[in-house]
Amino acid sequence: MSTPQPGPAHPQGSRLPEGGSEPTNAEVGTAAQRAARPSGDRRRQPSGDEARGRAMRAAISVIAEKGTAAVRMSDIAARAGMSTGHILYHFGKKDRLLLEVLAWSEADLGTQFQQAADKAESPAEKLALFVRFYLPRHQGDERYALWTQVLAQRHDAEGRQVLTALLDAWEERLEAILREGRALQQFADVDLPEFIIRSVAMLSGLSEEVMLGRSRWQHTSAHSFALSALERELRPPGQR
Repeated sequence: MSTPQPGPAHPQGSRLPEGGSEPTNAEVGTAAQRAARPSGDRRRQPSGDEARGRAMRAAISVIAEKGTAAVRMSDIAARAGMSTGHILYHFGKKDRLLLEVLAWSEADLGTQFQQAADKAESPAEKLALFVRFYLPRHQGDERYALWTQVLAQRHDAEGRQVLTALLDAWEERLEAILREGRALQQFADVDLPEFIIRSVAMLSGLSEEVMLGRSRWQHTSAHSFALSALERELRPPGQR
């Protein structure tokens, strides 16, 4: 291997402009830095939590729009403004896409609920928040549409375990609210397991009707209906 010579080298036979001089090492280094610098119109690829959040939100939107079968990783990449390689890094195989996205969506929604609940001044306020976060916001709600597509698929034991954990998390949130309300004597002493099962079943049924666009909920709030039903049962005997 030949030993490199110091200073800038020129191809054999090349000439400097008349009256010019050899560029200095500093000038050569500056030119090299400019050449190595990414062009201004190249999009910065996000990293860490920012990248995962952007990828997940894009996936939720594309899945709701196209359905699982028609979704391509390149569709998600385009929506997220990221490379397909970045999307594959976050999701891996497409057959795990729905579960990965749903798990992220539920964790994000759970965090939002907890932040709001921590600011609530009473168990009654927390119950109202629970109902609001559980029900879809409107017909076509992207997060709930994701649940619909996930539940329509067949899942292996691992997939069923993931879904069970996600559903259990909502029941645990409701149970914590009920226990707090009972301890403060603001809620009636209901049978917790039975009440939770009935409450979640009612909220799930209402959610399906909202997503279907039943006309009865176009002029009446599903949230108010559900909350009133829960509050009637939880009202202490002396306040009925």
